[in-house]
Amino acid sequence: MSEQSLPADALPEYAERVLDVAELIPPGRVMTYGDVAEWLESGGPRQVGRAMALYGGAVPWWRVIRSDGVLLPGHELEALEHYRAEGTPLRQSGRAAEGHLPRVDMRRARWDGGTCADGHT
Repeated sequence: MSEQSLPADALPEYAERVLDVAELIPPGRVMTYGDVAEWLESGGPRQVGRAMALYGGAVPWWRVIRSDGVLLPGHELEALEHYRAEGTPLRQSGRAAEGHLPRVDMRRARWDGGTCADGHT
């Protein structure tokens, strides 16, 4: 069964697994697209990014990000609100950076799944 022939409320199995991981990430922490793929032992960053782009609106999408900590293009201000509300560590951008938006401090915010490892398969 292709994605096009799925019922409107059905999720492809891989997307469902990606969204399940996104929901595990604690407030104030993030995982990269590659981290999620590694956690699932399936796919890669592009596949995770596609699943998040198509189906991630109902989960904490702002917690799955690029490895450089740059805020999701087109959703920067909304993501920034979530990061500030959750206390996600941020790094201020230099003056040369377009828009002067901060980045997520990956060294401090990155989550390895350690506290929920019991549910990891």
